[in-house]
Amino acid sequence: MSYAVDLLFGPQHPALHEPERFRFKVDGEIIVDVDVKIGFIHRGIEKLAESKNFIQNIYLTERICGICNVAHTLCYVQAVEDMAGIEVPERAKYLRVIVHELNRIHSHLLILGVAAELLGWETEFMYLWRDREAIMDIIEDVTGNRVTSAFNTIGGVRRDINNTQKERMLKVLDKVEKDTRFHKKVLEEDPLYRERMVNMGVLKTRDAIERCAVGPTARGSNVDYDVRAHDPYAAYDEIPFNVIRYKECDSWARMMVRVDETLESINIIRYALKHLPGGEIRVKVPPRLPAGEGLSRVEAPRGELIHHVFCKGDVKPYRLKVRTPTFANILAIAPTFIGHTIADVPAILVSIDPCFSCTDRLTFVDVSSGKVMKLSLGEIKRMYWSR
Repeated sequence: MSYAVDLLFGPQHPALHEPERFRFKVDGEIIVDVDVKIGFIHRGIEKLAESKNFIQNIYLTERICGICNVAHTLCYVQAVEDMAGIEVPERAKYLRVIVHELNRIHSHLLILGVAAELLGWETEFMYLWRDREAIMDIIEDVTGNRVTSAFNTIGGVRRDINNTQKERMLKVLDKVEKDTRFHKKVLEEDPLYRERMVNMGVLKTRDAIERCAVGPTARGSNVDYDVRAHDPYAAYDEIPFNVIRYKECDSWARMMVRVDETLESINIIRYALKHLPGGEIRVKVPPRLPAGEGLSRVEAPRGELIHHVFCKGDVKPYRLKVRTPTFANILAIAPTFIGHTIADVPAILVSIDPCFSCTDRLTFVDVSSGKVMKLSLGEIKRMYWSR
């Protein structure tokens, strides 16, 4: 006689690089149900943004996710520019694309390496992260820092690039392209990798659309949607590129989308460098911005990222709302665990490249009545100290 028991996966677990909790119901080794609990590393960034001015919030928003920091600052400054009617110089738009795509390459190589490590393939992990280091060196050369670059600013970008930097960048990109093509061949043919990834966590095209999956998670299910192509921003309406899709709808397909997107990003950067227009890299922006609201969407490495800004005619926003891609993808992928074994959990979860630090939100609920409460920071502190 079989019966289901609960299995907790997290919030601390070797296969999770951030704290999060999954509650699996298993019948022996087979998963029959799953419940996702988020909120273990909620940091209150949206609320904190209300007390910072618009420039300070650039540094705050890029810390929503260190890996996707360029995507977050780009999305934020575009929302502010939309709100204030600020026109960005053409050269700045191209520079934004270049650094945005470098950030995408770094993110994709990172998660491809992490996936290999979770499957016990440490050699491939080392090779992928070796190539990622070369990209990180370029990012540091162009922006001044490896991780939190603070490259984007309201009205443009902070730094320009010269011909010497262009040549160094192109040389490194040639090497990374060659290595990525090798990795693609390996991941397509290696029997152990395919055994662990093929037909795992199948998310059919219709389900991906109905569950609002985004980014490589959606495109691995053959969904033709990429913000860069369908709602162009920066200079993407002037740069030709392909939207990468796979029809297999499984964990393997989601990882292969990232491999091909790495190659596509290299081509985008080459085109942007070749057609980089002259002129200014930013415009002056007053500290106090007019009342209004602005909305921005960008294609972050994990998928569609949204920033929504409200202002009442002040030096700081009245409200900042952020919708991150993992928030959409984690709910889309959760049902696909069902029917697989406990050992398959890491391979399925890593395929959406989850980022829980930028996903977590916090809601206060009175468990006796079910009423949702809104509490000020002072009220939270008083509740804490009264315990």
